[in-house]
Amino acid sequence: MPTKSSDPVFQLVKSLTQSEKRYFRLFTNRQGSTDGLKFLQLFDAFDAQEQPDEERVLTQVPALKRAQLANLKANLYKQLLGSLRIYHAGQNIDIQLHEQLDYARVLYNKGFYQQSLRMLARVKLAAQQAEMPHVALLAIDFEKLIESQYITRSLQGRAESLAAEATATAAHLSQQHALSNASLRLYGLYLQAGHARNQADHERFTAYFRAHLPAQLGRASGFWEKLYFYQAHVWYHTINQDFRSCYRYAQKWVDLFEQAPHLKESQTMLYIKGLHNVLASLFNMLYYSRFMEVLQTLEDFAANQTRRATPNTEILLFQYIWTNRLNACFMEARFTEGVEIIPELLEQLGQYKAQLDLHRTLVFYYKIACLYFGSGNYRQAIKYLNRIIDHKDLSLREDLQCFARILNLVAHFEAGQDAELEYQVRSVYHFLAKMDDQQPMQVEVFRFLRRVGRAAPSQLRDEFVRLKARLEEIAAQPFDRRPFLYFDIISWLESKISGRTVQEVMQQKFLTLK
Repeated sequence: MPTKSSDPVFQLVKSLTQSEKRYFRLFTNRQGSTDGLKFLQLFDAFDAQEQPDEERVLTQVPALKRAQLANLKANLYKQLLGSLRIYHAGQNIDIQLHEQLDYARVLYNKGFYQQSLRMLARVKLAAQQAEMPHVALLAIDFEKLIESQYITRSLQGRAESLAAEATATAAHLSQQHALSNASLRLYGLYLQAGHARNQADHERFTAYFRAHLPAQLGRASGFWEKLYFYQAHVWYHTINQDFRSCYRYAQKWVDLFEQAPHLKESQTMLYIKGLHNVLASLFNMLYYSRFMEVLQTLEDFAANQTRRATPNTEILLFQYIWTNRLNACFMEARFTEGVEIIPELLEQLGQYKAQLDLHRTLVFYYKIACLYFGSGNYRQAIKYLNRIIDHKDLSLREDLQCFARILNLVAHFEAGQDAELEYQVRSVYHFLAKMDDQQPMQVEVFRFLRRVGRAAPSQLRDEFVRLKARLEEIAAQPFDRRPFLYFDIISWLESKISGRTVQEVMQQKFLTLK
């Protein structure tokens, strides 16, 4: 039977560029002739396939036996990783430093202690310059081992110097890990629950934040300590919907890289993620002019032909650029034009789907649904909302699941699918009861949709006016405004009251943005 397309060996083979494939063949030929190397025959067979099919491989290459296949795949995987490690070593300072640590170990084992110490000194200096204290600590520990076992005629005071270096570096690492743990956990809370729903949520997140982060960093803090400190603040303020503070710390995050431009190359992922968080904050603040400036910075970085490109970087650039292109469409209320770019987005989404996490994919579906809703194509909006609703794992983005259902209700109302509307209302009530997430906005929308089903046409406008007034009161409350970040239902109500389209109402609002 054909194996699943998630086969890691097959995926790795198909991910190789032409230059990586050429290097792999040179790599396998380093010890002489490649004739008879069965893992190379397996490589050629996989390379020629669009989907992994082991039965076809065994038929096409009779020299490969079924009993050997598992070991051959393991060997091929190892050889591919070894080849890629060497091929990309020049672009990865951490690979180079670990390689030099290996060389220092070889020299030590041969008894060349002075040579080993010189190698370690170079590693330590390079690691400190590259803001890699964990590698520097490995070098220091190795230096201590050599100095403690052998008379190397080092300068007097070497023991004290090494001990002080080790203590200072370990202290930096300890604080770095504490800050990174806090940042990661806050990010995990955001992915799971979204924004704070009430005062109790706010107090719980604030208690955790204050217990795990210092009020401020010391002057001696390094790049990574500052970065994790700023990241933790970004997630905390995002959760609590304090987007001005979120923007301030996201900009500090980006400024770290502007002050150390060499790290843009080695830590590209973190640089562009910082830009993305600046953009997310500006979008939530509706600060359009600054948003477009930062989006252009991100687009220019992606278009720079001299930057280092890796599959990981390209996937992230796809996510961040397309997310913010869609957000620009929402701010400008260009829903009809936005719908025209959906086919291109879906094509690229298909290319990257194997590498994208589920959270990102669901967010794209929600934004696509919003574009269709804003353009008046409610059936297409329902189609993409159902892709979110049909996903059964509720451990991720509970808020997205909730608001997808809210928008789905309104889309059914607009599409005239009255027969399904009552069922949809009951279904969403049951869902939110299990999620313990009924908020004032949701309750008011449910009541409205139940009432309008029985209302005469002449009464509809009054119902829209009543709901709009109630929702404006709710939106003014700090923790109750969360749903309006996902769906501008007030603009929809204005469109129903004034007899204009949602797009026309929001385009009028766009003219007031700074």
